[in-house]
Amino acid sequence: MIDRQRPPLKLYVVRHCETEWSLSGQHTGRTDIPLTAYGEDQARALVERLGHIEFSHVLTSPRQRARRTCELAGLGATAETESDLSEWDYGDYEGQLTADIRKRRPGWNVFRDGCPGGEMSRITLPDGLLIAEFDGLPSSASRLP
Repeated sequence: MIDRQRPPLKLYVVRHCETEWSLSGQHTGRTDIPLTAYGEDQARALVERLGHIEFSHVLTSPRQRARRTCELAGLGATAETESDLSEWDYGDYEGQLTADIRKRRPGWNVFRDGCPGGEMSRITLPDGLLIAEFDGLPSSASRLP
């Protein structure tokens, strides 16, 4: 149950910065690839945008691209790895381009169709569970600008 007496939760979501596969458009889920040099520069630039915020909790995916983004953004010292933030399992489609997948499977949509050898959409259930978990965290809204 949501505590209506508490200030509302402020949730900031930061996606990992550029990798070779995000640059090329390849689906990246379980493959643990690093940031590019430009991705590391992007992450360092987040310090200016996020450095003034006093976060009560910082959670990161276990993937190195997410952990490195968090670290370079100045949030690594307090970050906790959260396995529920692991990226999508693209299964047989890991590393492939959407256009190439649609040549074999016209109209394919990851959220509707899922991935053979991978998973179906996790958007509603796990994210809802994770949000319910966030609701149990102490609110730091009064300290946020």
